[in-house]
Amino acid sequence: MGSFASRSCAEINISIPEAKEGENFSRVVSHSAQNGGKGSSQRKFFKQYGPFLRMPNIGDIFPNFRAKTTEGEIDFYDWLGNSWGILFSHPGDFTPVCTSELGKAAQLAPEFQKRDIKIIGLSCSSTREHEAWIPDILAYTGLKGPMPFPIISDEKRELAVGLGMLDPEFKDDKGMPMTCRALFIIGPDKKLKMSILYPALSGRNFSEILRVVDSLQLTDVKKVSTPVDWKYGEDCMVDVSVPRVYEDHLFPKGVTIKALPSGKDYFRTTPMP
Repeated sequence: MGSFASRSCAEINISIPEAKEGENFSRVVSHSAQNGGKGSSQRKFFKQYGPFLRMPNIGDIFPNFRAKTTEGEIDFYDWLGNSWGILFSHPGDFTPVCTSELGKAAQLAPEFQKRDIKIIGLSCSSTREHEAWIPDILAYTGLKGPMPFPIISDEKRELAVGLGMLDPEFKDDKGMPMTCRALFIIGPDKKLKMSILYPALSGRNFSEILRVVDSLQLTDVKKVSTPVDWKYGEDCMVDVSVPRVYEDHLFPKGVTIKALPSGKDYFRTTPMP
């Protein structure tokens, strides 16, 4: 079997880590959660696998992987191509919050496609369970036709462990930790642009995710930043790195400076470029 320790920084080897004879990796994961940070199983688990139990940081190259999905086996980089991507996990199939989340993502699929963004879900359920669950998701939303994006089956929890997505407080009926509500936005350069982490009992706001995508794609190519509650089409902030002498060249629509008590001219706005 492959070892996480032997992977490159840009690839997760989808095979479970080396274990001693008779030791089951899934059982170690389960025991580590059940023990709540106590006992030899917990210490052994974090000593061997601790360096990999974290989410990638913003700016990191997002790991490549192979996985089974509802649309067949994929190589993540090949599937993503030169597009932006969103990978989001959910705790389990046939649950109400997850059904509402994937339903909303399916409803917004045309909006993501307009922005050249591919989306893909993930849970620890099997591909067969995913396929049986999809009609419920589509019925909830009132959508017709096939599911507009694939769902990864991570039954052995290799991806959940490798990307730090396990929620030790939320377990299935076998006592195994489930995935939390993690979400990663990856750019065409395969770098992580944003991540969020929600607990199992709180659903995410996919309209907010779409709003953030608009900000990420704009600020990736223009010297601007976006203020609180910004929406596509609204005024932006001039990036603080831009000297005053370049304003006319970079922002032909004009720049407005807000007078503040400090007397400093950092608060510069411009129509969205």
